[in-house]
Amino acid sequence: MILIVDDEVHGRESLRDALEDQGYRVVVARDGREAMQQLEIARPSLMILDLLMPGMHGNALYDEMQKSPQLARIPVLVTTSDPSRAPAGVPTLDKPLRLDKLLSLVALACEPL
Repeated sequence: MILIVDDEVHGRESLRDALEDQGYRVVVARDGREAMQQLEIARPSLMILDLLMPGMHGNALYDEMQKSPQLARIPVLVTTSDPSRAPAGVPTLDKPLRLDKLLSLVALACEPL
């Protein structure tokens, strides 16, 4: 399962559709708080995380995840228009996303159903 965390409806749903078309199971969250609720239910193989969101933003979510040994093990891929805002050492993809690059990085982290 892949968890997409992004407040932009169009981007989030387009990404979900593209990944589901490739055979991945996908769940979505609109912000960090909603993502934390999803993480209480299931552990994804990968989280695709936007940084700039209202409420709990991406960096705050990432920091919170690092406090838990189980959540800290989840691979994170940051999507952002400003990679300098990403947590150190976390792979980033520039927005707007290139689908081919995204799919190749996703394939390294998890397998389709």
